[in-house]
Amino acid sequence: MTSSQYEIRVRGRLSPSVLASFQGLSASVEPVETILSGPVADQAALYAVLSRVQSLGLELIEVRRVAASGSDERE
Repeated sequence: MTSSQYEIRVRGRLSPSVLASFQGLSASVEPVETILSGPVADQAALYAVLSRVQSLGLELIEVRRVAASGSDERE
């Protein structure tokens, strides 16, 4: 089983120390949000990332599974 690629958008710009808690995901910062992206092994790993978002008090904007071909599927 292969991991799926995800984009997770949260409101605001995250500090380097907060970004470090999302190991395995890369981050890009836009004016009003941060996009975390990368492979997520399975549903349990996705829930762990989302739980981390919640425990840090971040505002979740969107979770999107990105198809390997570059097109995306909304979850």
